[in-house]
Amino acid sequence: MVEYDLEKVTIRLPSRYVRALDFLVKVDDFPSRSEAIRAAIRDFVYDRVEVVMDKVKKMEEAEKTLASMEIFEEQYLKK
Repeated sequence: MVEYDLEKVTIRLPSRYVRALDFLVKVDDFPSRSEAIRAAIRDFVYDRVEVVMDKVKKMEEAEKTLASMEIFEEQYLKK
């Protein structure tokens, strides 16, 4: 088993989420709520990192386009 440097985080959840979480622990082979929550957060973080990186790439492309437009404007549109 891999050991991690774990930090305790306290969260409040609606009771229906806790009931659903307990159900998943029972039927989906999670040994505990904590393990189920860690898996959910891990999946969320990986998904969000991809979304954020896509946004960063788009922003970089937009910056390049704006820079090209400014160069074009300097060369051809200003007298």
